[in-house]
Amino acid sequence: MSAAKMHDDEVDIDVSLVRRLLAAQFRQWSDLPIEPVPSTGTVNAIYRLGDDMAVRLPRVQRWARNLEIEYEWLPKLAPHLPLAVPEPLAKGNPGEGYPWHWAVYRWLEGETWAVDRVGDVCGAAADLARFITSLRLIDTTGAPGPSPSQRTLAERDSYVRAAIAASHGMIDTDSVTAAWDTALRAPGCVGPPVWVHGDLLAGNVLVAGGRLNAVIDFGGVHVGDPAREIMAAWTLFTGESRVVFRAALSVDDATWARARGWALTRVLNIPYYKDTNPEFAADAVHTIEEVLADHDHRA
Repeated sequence: MSAAKMHDDEVDIDVSLVRRLLAAQFRQWSDLPIEPVPSTGTVNAIYRLGDDMAVRLPRVQRWARNLEIEYEWLPKLAPHLPLAVPEPLAKGNPGEGYPWHWAVYRWLEGETWAVDRVGDVCGAAADLARFITSLRLIDTTGAPGPSPSQRTLAERDSYVRAAIAASHGMIDTDSVTAAWDTALRAPGCVGPPVWVHGDLLAGNVLVAGGRLNAVIDFGGVHVGDPAREIMAAWTLFTGESRVVFRAALSVDDATWARARGWALTRVLNIPYYKDTNPEFAADAVHTIEEVLADHDHRA
C-alpha cells in the first residue's frame, strides 16, 4: 500500500519500494518486517523497519534537501541535548525509481504530543525549555543559515496574507490578520542568531511514559531567530504550562510577539491539508485559537 499523498507533485512510495531500496543498498535489513507509520508529518513518508529502526523518505523534491541537512547535523547536535533525537544509521541513494536520498534511523519510542498523554504538562514545558536552551548553546560554526522563508516575518507577509484569505470561513480571518500585523510591528532580533529546530509542532515531539521523551524531524534545523522555537508556547502549551515555558526561557515581549507570528506561518495552510491530512489541519486550527487568545489578552 502506498503512503497517502498530500501533494500533487508527490512521488509514489510504498512498502514494496522500501524493500527494493533496502535489498539493493542495505541487504542486511532487507528481510526485516516493514510497516507504514501513521503520521501527521507532511515532508517524509515513514516506515518502521523491524523492531528498532525506521526508514524516512522525502515525499517531494522541494523538501528532499531537508533530510540531508538532518543527516549531517544530528550526530553533531545530539550529544549536547537533554532529550532523545533521531539517530541516523545509514543514508540511501536514489534508486529503484525513487529520485532522492533517503535514510534509516534508530526507532524512537513514544507517541506524538497530546496533553492527555502527559502526566505533568508544566514539567514538560520546563523540559522543552531546557532542550531549547541546550540547543542554543551549541557552537554554530559552519551551521546552515535560514532559508529565504525562514529569515524574517516580513519575508513571509505575502504568503501569510494569501493563506489567511484562503482560510476564510475556517478561522477568524480578521483576528488572525490583527495578530499577524502585531507580530510584524515587533522589534527584530537584536542578539546573535542561534540554533533552532524551527518546527516544534505536536507531531515532532514524542511522549513516553507520561513524559517528554524526544524531539524529531530536524530537517529545518538552522541558525536563526530564537523566536522560531517559542512557537511551542501555542502549538503545545496553554494556560499555566505556557507561563512556565516562557519564564524558563526568559522571553521578552518583542520575542514573544514575533513568536506568535512564526507560529502562524507554520499553521496557516488549513485549506491545503483539510482533506489530505485532517489531523494536521485540526492541530493548526487549535494553534491559531491559542495564538488569538494570547494576542487578545495582551492587546
